[in-house]
Amino acid sequence: MDEEYDVIVLGTGLTECILSGLLSVEGKKVLHMDRNAYYGGEGASLNITQLYQKFKPGQEIPEKLKAHDRDFNVDLIPKFAMASGEFVKILVYTDVTRYTEFKQIAGSYFYHKGDIAKVPVTEKEAVVTSLIGMAEKLRLKSFFEFIQAYDENKPETHQGLDLNTVTMKAVYEKFELEPATMEFIGHALALQLDNSYLDRPAKETYDKIMLYMLSMSKYGKSPYLYPLYGLDELPQGFARLSAIYGGTYMLNKKVDEIVYADGKVVGVKSEGEVAKCKKIICDPSYAKDKVNKVGQVVRAIVIMEHPIANTDNADSVQVIIPQNQVSRNHDIYIASVSSNHNVCPKGFYIAIVSTIVETAEPEKELEPGFKLLGEIVDKFVYVSDIYAPANNGVDDNLFISKSNDATSHFETVCDDVKDLYKRVIGKELTMEGKVVRGDEN
Repeated sequence: MDEEYDVIVLGTGLTECILSGLLSVEGKKVLHMDRNAYYGGEGASLNITQLYQKFKPGQEIPEKLKAHDRDFNVDLIPKFAMASGEFVKILVYTDVTRYTEFKQIAGSYFYHKGDIAKVPVTEKEAVVTSLIGMAEKLRLKSFFEFIQAYDENKPETHQGLDLNTVTMKAVYEKFELEPATMEFIGHALALQLDNSYLDRPAKETYDKIMLYMLSMSKYGKSPYLYPLYGLDELPQGFARLSAIYGGTYMLNKKVDEIVYADGKVVGVKSEGEVAKCKKIICDPSYAKDKVNKVGQVVRAIVIMEHPIANTDNADSVQVIIPQNQVSRNHDIYIASVSSNHNVCPKGFYIAIVSTIVETAEPEKELEPGFKLLGEIVDKFVYVSDIYAPANNGVDDNLFISKSNDATSHFETVCDDVKDLYKRVIGKELTMEGKVVRGDEN
């Protein structure tokens, strides 16, 4: 504690652990502290006993669950990785893949008029989907052909649309697509969080659609991957990376205060000692006076004994319920996994339903998702505040991560990682090749 560090990282959530590892690779002297005795922060993984202790203290655990207590490893905030997305690139670049094995999610589905259907991503799937009528299928086929043929450097592929300048709304209008088709393109393929993307340049959405298609082409079935045994090992994997490059970790370490001098951070006080530093990265819980509450997310962890209906008995799926389909301002997400991902015993399934809170009755907002799940064994509903840093940290050298949102994928987490990295280091995160590990020199 009496040494001086380039960066002190507070909290062992995934964002903080990724940055700790990347900064150590960059040659920075890193001290990583957490007030908890475990990794993961609010994104930790729990067994059945821990789940009931946290959300239903004192309630009797059903015998069918109690008998398999330690066979459950339930992520509080599960997220899927896009096979060709930024998170997988970070895993490969840092070689953290050596600590965790991933398995494909079996399907990606979309809610439409009270039912769900597989998300079409190719011309062939567009023709057979039950989401839309025949005339619209032909228009969607033309849209996909345009997207796949588009080359920024070849104007002959643009069909009069410069995606850097025209809005996504204008692209939809060009192909005369119906509102329902726009919904699944924008929310299930491009994974846009709301409809504000319609008025932004179309290149952003084009890139997101291409990422989805490229991820699909890697393994088929769906573009998503999920780690065996859940997300619990990922923060620890990045912690190991940091340690290999000289990083120091302290769990169960009380953080009394962040110390300032002349308006800039100079250290962290813990149990009477001050660890000196030039910069601090932390999650919002360590700097409550420096963040703004920007909303809430409601999540329900649901334990079932059957797969979600109308998914061909898939062992794992993502389902997106677009906002307009249920008269909301935000989408509802369902992420479901099973024993094939080693997160629960055989015969059980775990689904997490989540959305941004819009009313005074958050649990009721998840009803469209609950209806798709059918009969359940039990559910655990909780609401979390969403915080965002009040400033970018450049002036005081305190860099604060964003809270986890309601999405069931890692893309927004990676956006925050890259943004924080750039502000802390002063340059873009580039991931070419693979890092040379200190234990292999």
